[in-house]
Amino acid sequence: MPETPAPTWLATYKPILLVFAYITGATILLEVVNPPFDFMRWMQHFMAAFFLVFSFFKFLDLAAFADSYSTYDIIAARWRGWGLLYPFTEAALGILYLTGFYPALTNAATFIIMGVSIIGVLNSVLQKRKIKCACLGAVFNLPMSTITIIEDGLMIVMSVYGLLYPYLGSR
Repeated sequence: MPETPAPTWLATYKPILLVFAYITGATILLEVVNPPFDFMRWMQHFMAAFFLVFSFFKFLDLAAFADSYSTYDIIAARWRGWGLLYPFTEAALGILYLTGFYPALTNAATFIIMGVSIIGVLNSVLQKRKIKCACLGAVFNLPMSTITIIEDGLMIVMSVYGLLYPYLGSR
């Protein structure tokens, strides 16, 4: 019986690339129809959509997400409860970004949560562990990779920018 060829990079990462494209497109469209384009407002909407959409996928099978997440997250590996709470935390961050609730607090919480999250991701990728990424919950079979590092890193960079923005002057 012939072997099934391994899926291409594009086929493997298509779900996360589509989600990213939808979020990016929708949030850019929001800015286009509400001129002038405001980078901070776009970033706030992007982060809101990111956290809300990603939490949605995790909620589809919360227990499976928690099991998968515990294979690499440094907190969830020690306490499964964090894996069960994490999608709620993402949803809350999404709502906070969407409503503009205390931006400094929201950005600081994002920085801490994503900063802790990226530790386990980096560790897994650097050790070349072949594990499933739980970023889109248990719905898709995505491997842990640099895509996950970029995803977490982007949220960290955006939250730092959001924290520093008031001190950068009007640009």
